[in-house]
Amino acid sequence: MYFGLSEDQIFFQDNVKKFLEDQLTLDTVRKITEGEDDLAKEELHKGLINLGINNILVPEEYGGLGLDLLFATAVSQSLGEGVATLPFLGPYILAPTAIKYGASDSQKEKLFADMSQNLINFGIGFSEYFGSRDSSGLNISDNKVTGKTLFVLDTDFASHVMIADNKGQIGIVSLDSNDIEMIDLTTVDKTRTYKEMHFSDTPIEILDKTKSSSFAIEMALDAGRIIAAADSLGASQAMINKAVEYSKERKQFNRVIGSFQAVKHMCAEMAAELEPCYSLVWHAAHCFDDSSEDARLMACLAKSHISEVSKMVSKKATEVHGGMGFTDLLGLHFWFKRIGLNRHILGSPEIVREEAAKIQGL
Repeated sequence: MYFGLSEDQIFFQDNVKKFLEDQLTLDTVRKITEGEDDLAKEELHKGLINLGINNILVPEEYGGLGLDLLFATAVSQSLGEGVATLPFLGPYILAPTAIKYGASDSQKEKLFADMSQNLINFGIGFSEYFGSRDSSGLNISDNKVTGKTLFVLDTDFASHVMIADNKGQIGIVSLDSNDIEMIDLTTVDKTRTYKEMHFSDTPIEILDKTKSSSFAIEMALDAGRIIAAADSLGASQAMINKAVEYSKERKQFNRVIGSFQAVKHMCAEMAAELEPCYSLVWHAAHCFDDSSEDARLMACLAKSHISEVSKMVSKKATEVHGGMGFTDLLGLHFWFKRIGLNRHILGSPEIVREEAAKIQGL
């Protein structure tokens, strides 16, 4: 039996990949990450919106494409491979999943309709639920929120932010509110934005209180972890491709370095370790929509395992390039650092392995 992406999923994935290849050169990535070309970033975002990435998980009845997480996973691979300097995980995965499983019918109708027309965009601040710090914390009561949360994802182009407290209660805050302070967080990954946000009796709309306080956020985290793993998968494949190409061109002792056994072994090891990760992340995405009893465990396994494999690939691919691999000239560091941060987004391997152990009663 063949288990892989369908023709439609591959077509969607290839369209995103081709768009990034045509529009997002390495020089453009450099300029965007240095804050020198906001116009290019905006045009890239509009281009991907035209391809429909904002509507992947929005149900058809509200104007979306009504696709499943496996479609989103295919797209995430392309975004990671193309080191896209654009939001995806927060507004187009975590937000619609949280709304689907946590919002009331009236909230779904309003929010999904606005999302499908790109009238509303979300940044996401869920870190208080799965990895809060002593210096942070949110208090949500009487439709007001006070406190601060760290590592708010994907605030580029955001009109609202979706946040959660340590109990998993989810609420939506408009960024037009005056009682919000946003601080840029500096991370190794310059291809995406992260904020620290402070609230002071800021108005907040709570998602349907009649539903389980933690179910929606746990479903969103499962989906997000699979998507983060897929992003690292695509980034790892890009680094392997670049390492192989470089080994065919770079010469030492009048021979291309790809002819040396040590380099062959490094490339073969990377390929052998990464190949099974495709079926792992695809199966995890399939389980999310079609096998609820395995969904959370597979999401944890995919996130933790691919985090480790992609870390290994990023190191070895850089080593194949020798000293050039550490320079800005080749730009390998964009993929390297993206993989490094993906490892910790929505829970480090240690955190998600502990969750997987609890799921299995260990």
